[in-house]
Amino acid sequence: MRRANRGLIISADRPDEGGQPAGGAASGNADRAARARAKAAALARFRLASPAHLLALGFGSGLFPRAPGTVGTLWAWCVFVALEDWLAPQHWLLLIAASFLIGVWACGRAARDVGVSDHSAIVWDEVVAFWLVLAFLPTDWLTQLVAFALFRFFDIAKPPPIGVVDARLKGGFGIMFDDLLAAFFTLFLFAIWRAAGF
Repeated sequence: MRRANRGLIISADRPDEGGQPAGGAASGNADRAARARAKAAALARFRLASPAHLLALGFGSGLFPRAPGTVGTLWAWCVFVALEDWLAPQHWLLLIAASFLIGVWACGRAARDVGVSDHSAIVWDEVVAFWLVLAFLPTDWLTQLVAFALFRFFDIAKPPPIGVVDARLKGGFGIMFDDLLAAFFTLFLFAIWRAAGF
């Protein structure tokens, strides 16, 4: 889904009547830093407010202030590597299917509670979709690194039909489904690569 980084705490610089932030530049910078800290604290409290929030925010990986979707995908990669020797391929598929269904509920609930259709901190969609990519690829790190880069490209750039789905599908299913399309595009490119004999 197209990310919006609103909700929870929405604040802006409030200039005085002269058009400058009250107290000058130093005061404005301090105010912005204080608001950033307050927003981070509010997100942390939001994460713990319910199991749905904890899951939707990728167990905290979505709280990273920069590129939370990328951080959530990295977290998914680390979890996959940690569990790949313990779970057979069919178990991964069952886990991914269950995680998708639960994610529809959790991401929908979190989006409703935060008041934004797809807040940037909601990263469970990236987690589940990237697990799907990794489940169908070789386990060498170079292949997985290329898959990571391709998946992030498709998720961010949203070429058609991903962008169309992102714009039209709302709620928890919409949040989860467009990332599945990004996973499909990633796997499709690998299939073409293999078919070409590389």
